[in-house]
Amino acid sequence: MFGTQEIIIIALVILLLFGGKKIPELMKGLGKGVKSFKDGMNDVEETFGNEKKEDAKKAE
Repeated sequence: MFGTQEIIIIALVILLLFGGKKIPELMKGLGKGVKSFKDGMNDVEETFGNEKKEDAKKAE
């Protein structure tokens, strides 16, 4: 997909655009976003899991 040279060029462009001080802030925000997304997915799975259990109890 991407070679080593392409990744290095992309990293340098990002460094030039955002600067060295902004990159950790961007990564922190990205990490929080991913964590929030995973938490939301777990909530959805729990909700549907509970509904399936309730439906199984009603069927009995």
